[in-house]
Amino acid sequence: MSRVLVIGNKNYSSWSLRPWLALTQAGITFEERRIVLDRQQTKAEILRHSPSGKVPCLIDDDRLVWDSLAICETANECYADGALWPADADARARARAVSAEMHSGFAALRTHMPMDIRSRWRERGAAAGQRADVAADLARVQSIWTECLDRSGGPLLFGGFSIADAFYAPVVTRFRTYGVDLAPPLARYAEAVLALDGMQRWAEAAAAETEVIHYG
Repeated sequence: MSRVLVIGNKNYSSWSLRPWLALTQAGITFEERRIVLDRQQTKAEILRHSPSGKVPCLIDDDRLVWDSLAICETANECYADGALWPADADARARARAVSAEMHSGFAALRTHMPMDIRSRWRERGAAAGQRADVAADLARVQSIWTECLDRSGGPLLFGGFSIADAFYAPVVTRFRTYGVDLAPPLARYAEAVLALDGMQRWAEAAAAETEVIHYG
């Protein structure tokens, strides 16, 4: 068995964090292969593994999966015995919906509050939050969290860890980086995500990286 997850910089690559966290929290063993982003040779290096030219990419013997949500679904089906989605069918449907919404949306939040785990940019975050499109994204994320936590009782979106938490984990780091104030129940959720063993390990590795990528 040769299972390899190709990822980008841990400080910056939100797409890489999602499947890495899902696999790690599920106790799925894999080799990590990190490719430094935003370099002249980056595209060529990624294309050696991923036909999309983007990270993440899962290589599992002859199986190749090159999309973050598809990797999580594959991990859930093939290695986690279904444990990465809620057991209840209604909760599972909601978890899939909110994960897919994050997967395909929130462009303004991604653009104006890019993931940067090491940094603290409260003033930059306040300025971004004045934009109507960013404000709408922030409000929608918090609405999703509130509804999920009200239904499940926490501490995570659907009680225990799920792919939905993996998909919102980069947003949790963004809220900390850019000083987004949260209501107490949402702040407790954010802290619960940051306290996950996988998140602690990812953040420690991000802090140890030396590469700097400048946005905008």
